[in-house]
Formats: sequence, structure tokens, C-alpha cells
Amino acid sequence: MDGQVTLARDGAVALLTLDRPAKHNAITNAMADQLAAHAHTINADDTIRAVLLEGAGPRAFCAGMDLKAIEAFPTAWDFRHRPDYPGAVRSIRKPVIAALKGWALGGGFELALAADIRLAAPSTRIGFPEVTRGWVGGGGASQLLPRLIGQGQALRLLLTGDTIDAEEAQRLRLVEQIVAEDALPAAARALCERIASFPPVATQAVKAAVRQSFEAPLTAGLAYENELNVLCLAALREGTAP
Repeated sequence: MDGQVTLARDGAVALLTLDRPAKHNAITNAMADQLAAHAHTINADDTIRAVLLEGAGPRAFCAGMDLKAIEAFPTAWDFRHRPDYPGAVRSIRKPVIAALKGWALGGGFELALAADIRLAAPSTRIGFPEVTRGWVGGGGASQLLPRLIGQGQALRLLLTGDTIDAEEAQRLRLVEQIVAEDALPAAARALCERIASFPPVATQAVKAAVRQSFEAPLTAGLAYENELNVLCLAALREGTAP
């Protein structure tokens, strides 16, 4: 098989690995389908409380969608209905931590944007080269980047295709923490395990509330937060919270 996305378990943590290191973990259509299937499995399994998303090998987190996979669609209309692999990660209700190293390009970083927290090794290089090839990314960068780093910085990255290093990514708030290369796997695992140790009704409610803050006016968001707070309290008092 030319690459795959594997799902493994370590206690309450699910390990999602993009496993195509010879091609910088570029996503094929089959891998996109696997990622969507794994997301469904994670959501359906109440014993999974946190997710670690990583790329295999030392050179890349993910270089985006394989260009040959794009060419496999006979028409642009067929491409419109391609598997949405960043959307698959966004659909996961449990907290998702992305561990970045090496190249994280185009759809590869859109995968990271779909996660909730991003840790980066010093080797991380982030960029959106789609404009240099004549198209716009379709995995969320144009919508999520301005929300994270502002319109001007988002346009600088999207209109130039320039790559930035881990330090600039942290300064722009694209990654939350830089971790030494050899310490990254353990640090990402430890963060997942810490989050997984808390009641999942709370961690999933926090994630839902924060995501709602990007969608709703403040008054509606505050009301939503309060309802989630009541839901968590009711689950804990009634003993129905895992």
C-alpha cells in the first residue's frame, strides 16, 4: 500500500499517524478515506478521550495532498466531491493535539489547523504553496488563518506561498509551543494524557464552546457556554459523566 493512516491506542489516547514518510506523508485519496473512517471510530468510542495527530518519519508532518491524487479526478466537478481530510479532523469531538516536524505544507498544515493545539519541533516549516500552482487551498486555510493571525498576515502567507520557520509560526500564534526535536513525541503524548485524565464531558464541552466562539455573536456564545456548563454539572451530579 502506498501510504496509510493508522489508528492505534495507548490507554485513553488515540494515535493517528500519517504513514507515508517516503513522500513526506502527502495524502492520497485512500488515506483521506482512512482518516475519515478513523475520525468516525474515535467519535464512536467513549473510551478515547484525546487524540495525537502526527506524521511518520523525521522529514515531514504532512506535505498536503499528493498532486497525483488531484490528477486522478477526471473533471473539476469530480474533484469538488473529493474526501475532505482536514474536515475529517475537524469533525473529531475529542481534543486533538498535532505534533509538527519538518514540512507542513498546504493541506498538511490545514490538517494541523483542524487540530486544537499544535506543538512544533524546531525543524518545522509551514507554508501554503497553492497560489504558486494557480489555485487556492480547499481545506480551510483562507477561513481559519485570518481568525488566528489576522487578515494581513494570512494574506501574506497565502499570496506569497512563502514558508516560515517554527519561531515565526509561534510568534504568529500558529503553534502554541516549540519543543526540542527528540522531546516532541513524549511532550505531545504527555499533553494528550493530561487532557485525557479529565472528565470527557468537560473537555469536549470546552472544545465545543471555544469553536462556537468563532461562529456566534458574543451574547449567543455566552448563552451556549452557560448551557454547556449546566450540562456538565448535570452529568456529574447524576453520575452519567464518564
